[in-house]
Amino acid sequence: MTFVNSYADETRAAAYATLDFPGTYHLAFRDLPRLFAAHTSGSGALDFGCGAGRSTRFLRGRGFAVIGVDISAEMLRRAHDLDPTGDYRRVGDADLTALGGSRFDLVLSAFTFDNIPTREQKVALFRQLRTLLAERGAIVNVVSTPDIYTHEWASFSTLDFPENWRARPGDVVRTIITDVGDRRPVDDVLWPDAWYREVYEAAGLEVVAHERPLATGDEPIAWVSETTVAPWSLYVLRPGMDDTPRAWWGHALA
Repeated sequence: MTFVNSYADETRAAAYATLDFPGTYHLAFRDLPRLFAAHTSGSGALDFGCGAGRSTRFLRGRGFAVIGVDISAEMLRRAHDLDPTGDYRRVGDADLTALGGSRFDLVLSAFTFDNIPTREQKVALFRQLRTLLAERGAIVNVVSTPDIYTHEWASFSTLDFPENWRARPGDVVRTIITDVGDRRPVDDVLWPDAWYREVYEAAGLEVVAHERPLATGDEPIAWVSETTVAPWSLYVLRPGMDDTPRAWWGHALA
């Protein structure tokens, strides 16, 4: 299956702009303030892959001076419409030069790397993000777990895509977002924990915290799988002491 960026689309952008933090998305953001407090000390933040600005506004609401960047002009138009005073900038494919010499205490990337298809692109982008960190800065990367593509959720359905069960790392996998009116499938790329860790190492980053949040069951949400299966992985990354990557895990896992 050929990978298509599902979010470079005006109809999709309009639907996605209506999302706040419902259902399964609540778990992706619930624990972030605690991680920010534990692993960052300044207020300068970059929201990498900001989309329609949901995560940018989330950061600003927690005291950060934040710049949101995205590759999708459609998404950025929605971000500006929703948040006219926000700082939103378009960046090119694997090109963050629009940020100049900026340095950030926090780089947040929420779901962006689900939609970046190759190892080479992922490594190149993480290397660039690493250079944008201030001293003692950290990257927080929120990504989908492989389980999200084989279960049912409060906010997603995968019943129409039995081929997801046969997907191997690097393959395209599909979901339907049930919290928006646009029910067209969303294409992601399956990338398990071991592969993310290899990418981080190749980019000169080390994992200093990793969490897979579960619902408690006490939330006023009709959970489906969320109390027993984690839909998201939250990684906190810092520049590593040794930038020399070991052999790519992909050769061993192929």
